[in-house]
Amino acid sequence: MKAFDNKLAISTSSLGLHPSHSLDRKIHAAASHGFKGIEIVHADLKDYSANRNLHILSGADRIRQLCQEEGLEILSLCPFENFEGDNSPLEGRLNVAADWIKIARILGATYLQVPAQFSKDAVGDDTLIASELQQLADLGSAAEPVISIAYEPMSWSIFCSTWQDSLRLANLVDRSNFGICLDTFHVASKLWGSPYDPYGKYPNGDKILADSLRDFVQNFPLEKMFYIQLSDGERFDPPFSDEHPWYVEGEAAEFTWSKHARPFPLEVELGGYLPAKEIVQAWVFEKGFQGWISLESFDRRMRERSVEPEHCASRAESSLQRLQGSLCSGKSQLKL
Repeated sequence: MKAFDNKLAISTSSLGLHPSHSLDRKIHAAASHGFKGIEIVHADLKDYSANRNLHILSGADRIRQLCQEEGLEILSLCPFENFEGDNSPLEGRLNVAADWIKIARILGATYLQVPAQFSKDAVGDDTLIASELQQLADLGSAAEPVISIAYEPMSWSIFCSTWQDSLRLANLVDRSNFGICLDTFHVASKLWGSPYDPYGKYPNGDKILADSLRDFVQNFPLEKMFYIQLSDGERFDPPFSDEHPWYVEGEAAEFTWSKHARPFPLEVELGGYLPAKEIVQAWVFEKGFQGWISLESFDRRMRERSVEPEHCASRAESSLQRLQGSLCSGKSQLKL
């Protein structure tokens, strides 16, 4: 199997999580390690602007110029969380969304990335959710350049946690600028990997994941796939419990997992063990996806000042090289 030739991006969350890891350093690091695109985390842009006494719109303009100088395309502004079905007044949520979309336009971003709702007190009515997401998409298309909404089902999202759920909603929303972003971590931690199991996986995880990937290849419309994100996850040893130091009462285990132990794909030396390769093989090769692929990691080690953006970018580059080599080998982790 040949290595993929999709355009490659990286999220600024994957390039350092310490306050000293500034957005401009992350951009330089991404460009110097061969990435062609970048996802701008809103909090990084906010901190960059505040540290320079800039309004966030001025900061966005400066970051757009810097990315142009570095040859980086800004893929998305992210993550715009807990919008649809929230119990707060819709007008206020749309006003916040309009501010984010304005920033995205100044950045020159293609997408506003929207993780599916994960607040436990949100309203789960499909008709309401679809209507609110239509209004969000319409804000994105109300002016030029159009900002598209990349909707992401997460493994701990309460109403939309699978690609089938997100596709159902995308069909209800029925806007050309509304599509889906899928992440290997969310699919693997929903269907295959378990933080509670001593073996790190659900007993029927191989079959469940393989069936989902087969269904995806056969039935997912490529025009609804806006871009793909890649990350891995560390095995919990011992299994996760309420005695674990990362445990937070009321927080989904997958959310805790994601915040602390989500390295780059195939970083087995850091505990990565999820079947990212098999998911990429189905999504990219078997389905024929030719769009952007972006790395999104949340690795607790990146919270250390000493783990600088340049080191993180080097890890990301090595991860992609390892993934491409693994794809070429053709060996599968799934046992059916």
